[in-house]
Amino acid sequence: MNAPLSHARGPFAPAEKSMDHVRSLKCLVCGAEYSHDQIDYVCPKHGDDDIVDVQYRYDVIRTRLSPAKLAESREMTMWRYRELLPIRADAQVPPLAVGWTPLYKTERLAEALEVRDLWVKDDGRQPTASLKDRASAMAVVKGRERGAEIITTASTGNAAAALTGLCASVGQRNVIFVPQSAPPAKIAQLLVFGGTVMLVRGTYDDAFELCLKASREFGWYNRNTGYNPYMSEGKKTVSYEICEQLGWKAPDRIFVSVGDGCIIGGVHKGLKDLLTLGWIDKMPKLMGVQAAGSAALYQAAKDGVPGIEMKPIDAVTIADSISAGLPRDRIKALAAVKETGGAWIKVSDDEILAEIPVLGRNAGVFAEPAGACALAGLRRALAEGITSPDERIVVLVTGNGLKDIASARKSVGEPYVVDANLQSVQNLVAQWKA
Repeated sequence: MNAPLSHARGPFAPAEKSMDHVRSLKCLVCGAEYSHDQIDYVCPKHGDDDIVDVQYRYDVIRTRLSPAKLAESREMTMWRYRELLPIRADAQVPPLAVGWTPLYKTERLAEALEVRDLWVKDDGRQPTASLKDRASAMAVVKGRERGAEIITTASTGNAAAALTGLCASVGQRNVIFVPQSAPPAKIAQLLVFGGTVMLVRGTYDDAFELCLKASREFGWYNRNTGYNPYMSEGKKTVSYEICEQLGWKAPDRIFVSVGDGCIIGGVHKGLKDLLTLGWIDKMPKLMGVQAAGSAALYQAAKDGVPGIEMKPIDAVTIADSISAGLPRDRIKALAAVKETGGAWIKVSDDEILAEIPVLGRNAGVFAEPAGACALAGLRRALAEGITSPDERIVVLVTGNGLKDIASARKSVGEPYVVDANLQSVQNLVAQWKA
């Protein structure tokens, strides 16, 4: 049963210390800049289709944080980078351990793909099993800064699960809008965490628009991707971790599955921070991978259509986490690939499903379709000569396979069925040897 709505304010009071390391919120369309307390979401000159970007005073940050200080830190979550995040110095953060997920050197997977140096960043190891925990942790902090009674979001499932889980950890009320077609496992997460869940008869884009209207009507704090600029700031911490875990040696390429565009935009933002600070000496090429049935950004890049001019498509893919008819963070996503000299790749649902067992059997990482999509993109990039097998490559797995068991089962064969006796097993083994 849905948890009932409440207007009771949580235990956190708005923080008082300033964010002197944050310079402004800059509109990515017109360049207008605002102080962080002037606007919450978008540039008022352009409406909901715009997005702003957090600008920092890196000279201030340099006095407070360095690779040497990080090496001494015992904080093994995304908050080890709090001096690089748009939060107040005394901000209270949720207790769940978000971030610092493993980065695996996958030699068997590298051999299978015939590449020299392959790493897998497993963000399915987050508290609610997806990278979206990074953004939702940020949403809880920013919502609490503003004394929000309710935080809301629209999602295909992962962002919603992340928000309900993070909210549950601090007793924060939340309202979730998800398309009725979301996988049952993801809906179950929402209900277990106590979210107030509204299943929308429609697409993710329909849920997004309804969430916007409801947040304005009731004054709820809106976590929506591509609308709330702080979400990419949470997601960017995955780039910090990748580079720190590689000894501050940036990889040559990072493969990222893309739906709304917020993750790849966040990855780019984090890398730009590190390059500006001088903590890495090069910008990795970002490879945006989309499902063929939800490839609006791939097509826009191919046709040279600016993000602000993109039109919605009918998105249909088994990778529900990256299904988006009109990517909401499209400006940042397109810039991420273009500015890094990367490329857009599209792969079929069959290619995505095929990589789930490949990733599992060669790296021990269980990915949902959106997570396996990045590996499918790498395989295609190698086949088309876009990527060299001699490069250092990172594949970002954004969500755990337990999120979508039905798709996982489609990707593998059936188990053996035996009688409860040894003879039945002996007969089966004999068949193997025949």
